[in-house]
Amino acid sequence: MDEFRTYGTVPYLVAVVHGGPGAPGEMAPVARELAYTTGVIEPLQTGDTVEKQVEELRAILTENAELPVTLIGYSWGAWLSFIVASRYPSMIGKLILVSSGPFEEEYSRDIMKKRLSRLDESEKQEALSLIESFNVPIRGNMDEKMARFGQLISKADSYDPLPHDDEVLEMQYRIFQSVWKDAEQLRHSGELLRFGTNIQCPVVAIHGAYDPHPAEGVEKPLSGILKDFRFFLLQNCGHTPWIERQARDGFYEVLMRECR
Repeated sequence: MDEFRTYGTVPYLVAVVHGGPGAPGEMAPVARELAYTTGVIEPLQTGDTVEKQVEELRAILTENAELPVTLIGYSWGAWLSFIVASRYPSMIGKLILVSSGPFEEEYSRDIMKKRLSRLDESEKQEALSLIESFNVPIRGNMDEKMARFGQLISKADSYDPLPHDDEVLEMQYRIFQSVWKDAEQLRHSGELLRFGTNIQCPVVAIHGAYDPHPAEGVEKPLSGILKDFRFFLLQNCGHTPWIERQARDGFYEVLMRECR
């Protein structure tokens, strides 16, 4: 797998950072849409720790993007982009967080409960079985199990989804398990939120009202720590705004405006 893909023409003024961790390629639809007006780079993260992903993203941006770049992070990619903007503030001109996970642990406790409540009974039992297998890996293709779990979670996370292709190039269970363990510890210790004290660029958060990740877990902590922060809540919108029938246009309207 390549380290990154590009869309549009140079200079690459915008970078889109996928979630997961371990779900490279899922930001391709957003990159293609933005490429009508600007050059876009899509890093495909392969590091198996938070530190490795931070340095990997820094290197890709330094060598290929026009700095300072507008950095758009989705889901886990929002946290990763937040950390990079803190560590290397001169590299980032604007930070856009899409569907970020909550920045404080107290807001995260009911996320899976809410997701499971949106599935029918057979889907719920399948999801619980998969979660158990992730905690104690058994024989079988764990990447395939992770991909199936992702399908179930996507259903739970979506409000009114349009038909769409799954553009993840390769679901990477090993990377997910390793990086997410580090990431949760950063949030638990409070270090994740403290990264915000060193961010110098404007920060914008875009969040769906139906997203199981509570909007207040992003808006409240970041409002108290960032110097220049704005928050956009999209109604009738789940975790992936660009697939939402009732929110897609509003999402791209905000995103295009903020990328200018």
